[in-house]
Amino acid sequence: MKKALSCSLPALCALLALALAGLIWYAPRHAQRAQAAVSYSGLHVVGNQLLNGAGQPVRPLGVDRSGTEYMCDAAGDTTVFDGPSDAASVAAMMSWHINAVRLPLNEDCWLGINGYPAAQYTAAQYRQAIIDYVNLLTSNNLITILDLHWSAPGTQQANKQLAMPDLDHAPAFWTSVATTFKNNSSVIFDLYNEPFTTSWDCWLNGSTAANTSPCTDVPFAVAGMQTLVNAVRATGATNVIMLGGLAYANDLSGWLSHKPQDPLNNLAASFHLYNFNTCNYVNCWVLTVAPVAAQVPVIAGEIGENDCAHGFIDMAMAWMDQNNIGYLAWAWDTYNCWSFPSLITDYNGTPTPYGQGLLNHLTDLANGVTPTPTPTPVPGHYCAVHYSASYWT
Repeated sequence: MKKALSCSLPALCALLALALAGLIWYAPRHAQRAQAAVSYSGLHVVGNQLLNGAGQPVRPLGVDRSGTEYMCDAAGDTTVFDGPSDAASVAAMMSWHINAVRLPLNEDCWLGINGYPAAQYTAAQYRQAIIDYVNLLTSNNLITILDLHWSAPGTQQANKQLAMPDLDHAPAFWTSVATTFKNNSSVIFDLYNEPFTTSWDCWLNGSTAANTSPCTDVPFAVAGMQTLVNAVRATGATNVIMLGGLAYANDLSGWLSHKPQDPLNNLAASFHLYNFNTCNYVNCWVLTVAPVAAQVPVIAGEIGENDCAHGFIDMAMAWMDQNNIGYLAWAWDTYNCWSFPSLITDYNGTPTPYGQGLLNHLTDLANGVTPTPTPTPVPGHYCAVHYSASYWT
């Protein structure tokens, strides 16, 4: 494993290197323990905290359940889910001590447009399968995060991730989804999976035509986050809304200055974190994520690593525990633990080597064990492990 230590003060670097080796321990700001059994209904935002209806703090900790974004685009498929979606499969997830499941959705399959679903079921059946699964999660006192994962403008089919949500269909998608789930306050709306326009103004305001300001790098009319927030709220839905930043939700540097207006002030920031991302080290999180977490709840909707190990997520989860940031690991599927990466080898919940790290960590939290803290860099003299890009190629 290649690591680079960079710091303006060599002595401080040496001290922090010892801490990383386990010779010196830095106390975390909070000893984070798993939340006792509380209700996850009535979710809302107060300041930088996510609270339930009883005013108790809530931190989503869970998994992404991939499949509902892509199973509907193949003509031969007969199921909405990639794998089981019954009570036993939910119980297997819960055995990992999770309290949240993130469910990716397909814009065209939900709306029934552009020839989708291409699979052997209708849009109404796709929607009902999602509704039934959300109800199952809710009945098990789990938070559900619904995200717009695959979308497409015009007559194009939603079969991949695009830079931004499209103005043609995304507002209608969120109007429909919000109307469907507005009476379930355990559901959070994650408005767009991983934006990768380069413009924060585009992210907020969108555009009216292809490649026009402020979305000059997007070849279709864009629905900005303000437009989608407005679409959700126009339905009367009061659900918490998550908004992912730029660079595939890995960049939150402009989030606070471009925060959409929400009459309910029920917004949370979504952060995605993989070992191969640019912002994949403690210094970057201190500089760009912690300031956001001081103002609004931050939920890492996806975390993971593509080396079939868990050293990176161990470090990331420890830092997020200290900073009261929720996180969900990609993904509860039975593919490989390298390129996908998968947490499990079967739907009984047998972990991959990568998934073992998440299971161990959530088990420790559930048992009241304080995770190993990460060193807290001294402002102005940052020094932390930076996983270099050369390691991941």
